[in-house]
Amino acid sequence: MAGLVLREDRDGLATLTLNRPEKLNSLNLEMFVELRAHVDQLAHEIDRIGLVVVRGAGKCFSAGHDLADIAKGERPPKPNFQSETIERLADLPQPVISAVHGHCYTGALELALAGDLIVATESAKFADTHARWALTPIWGMSQRLPRRVGPSKAREMMLTCRTYSGVEAAAMGLANICVPDDSFDKELRTLADTILANSWFSHRANKRLLIETDGLPLGAGLAHEVYRNPGVGPDMRERIAAFNNKSARRA
Repeated sequence: MAGLVLREDRDGLATLTLNRPEKLNSLNLEMFVELRAHVDQLAHEIDRIGLVVVRGAGKCFSAGHDLADIAKGERPPKPNFQSETIERLADLPQPVISAVHGHCYTGALELALAGDLIVATESAKFADTHARWALTPIWGMSQRLPRRVGPSKAREMMLTCRTYSGVEAAAMGLANICVPDDSFDKELRTLADTILANSWFSHRANKRLLIETDGLPLGAGLAHEVYRNPGVGPDMRERIAAFNNKSARRA
């Protein structure tokens, strides 16, 4: 691999870093090929990896789909390869955090929206600029953006092509958390540790329930939760016993 997407593992956390900083991590076909390989591998590592973070090297998350790649004509390994890769990222068994600093435009925003959570710096810049280039989304923008921020705000972003800060993104619900730029890594690690300390089994089960019931009427969703529930995790008794022992010591 050429190292366009780097992977680092630490204590159950896998960090995937978009690594094309000289091009502001703009997304080309070669980068997607590497991303796909990492995602496919992570899907089979549920016992070793409990959380995935996607971020960018250098100055930003990503400036978006490489316009030069579009202009010259892409030849992916199969039709809809990039959109399918983003879908696989979104459907990973593990929770996924999109960690956004700097630019996150258009195709990069579609990639970030695959995350279960988006963490942004205050100075992050989010935008959907498809209409500026006479393009239409094919990586999920028209579906994931309105589900994240509501149809009205999604229309605003798609029609105006304007840029929104990390603070604005958090206010509209696009980003779950907005942090000061100088504490980005620290806050990201604290959040990762908090998530990893909870049951990986529950995280996978909850994520699957949310995906499988998305769009269902309430009654159908409730029935799915009851009758297709994966049950309790293998460490349930140990977790409850540890809590009870801790409570007893406090008493």
